[in-house]
Amino acid sequence: MYLDRIVETKREETAKLAATLSIPQALETIAGMPATKGFAKTLTAGRKRDMGLIAEVKKASPSKGLIRPDFDPVAIALAYEEAGADCLSVLTDAPYFQGSSEYLQAVRQAVNLPLLRKDFVIDERQIYEARILGADAVLLIAAILTPQQISTFMRTAASIGLDSLIEVHSLEEMKTVLELELSEGVLIGINNRNLHTFETSLAASESLGKLVPEGVPFISESGISSVQDMDFLRNTGASGVLIGECFMRQKDIQAAVNALMGPVGSAAKEGGVSIHE
Repeated sequence: MYLDRIVETKREETAKLAATLSIPQALETIAGMPATKGFAKTLTAGRKRDMGLIAEVKKASPSKGLIRPDFDPVAIALAYEEAGADCLSVLTDAPYFQGSSEYLQAVRQAVNLPLLRKDFVIDERQIYEARILGADAVLLIAAILTPQQISTFMRTAASIGLDSLIEVHSLEEMKTVLELELSEGVLIGINNRNLHTFETSLAASESLGKLVPEGVPFISESGISSVQDMDFLRNTGASGVLIGECFMRQKDIQAAVNALMGPVGSAAKEGGVSIHE
């Protein structure tokens, strides 16, 4: 299974990180950095359309292989910004997604949008590293973390100005997360992709979204590629969507964003336009 292999690789990576990243030194570095940009607030109070958009800078995936051969993370990020994306997600996992920490740093220099470090966090040091790299939020995947780890990592992130996107993909994971004390700046991500079979169904956002209490925003992730999908998700109560592969397969990214999301300032878009993956 991909997830088990990825976590095993992360254990090796974080063992090396432990030898190079000192938390006291990291805190000293962070103290001299500008404030973060309010990832969660941008997707709720500050979003540009009726649905928030986290647009993903993604070169490849374990299940689909190479997604965008002409991958230029900065050019992609600028196209997203021009298209009115609210936030960006940048893959930093190298072995399985062909991402890089350097991509996140380069994107941070190029755009003024809040950034999510998209990686597999299993060690507290990765959170400090994310802040130093320029992230405004981190991804916490319930499938690979204990409830205690999620709670600890969420607090660690908040202590250095980072928001958290806590990702669930099953009823059991959702119940576990909702039993935790969720602080301000926390979003729940509902992954429409089954992490065991890699099949996607927007029904996950519909069924799990009903459990999210009022006041806790949730983001629908994966398998979103048409205006009909967006219409369906609006009725689930989602505050926003995270979309990568659909846009990455289009030559004109800015046009693809506007075709799927509608123009900036728009409400629900009518019609049957589809962006084919």
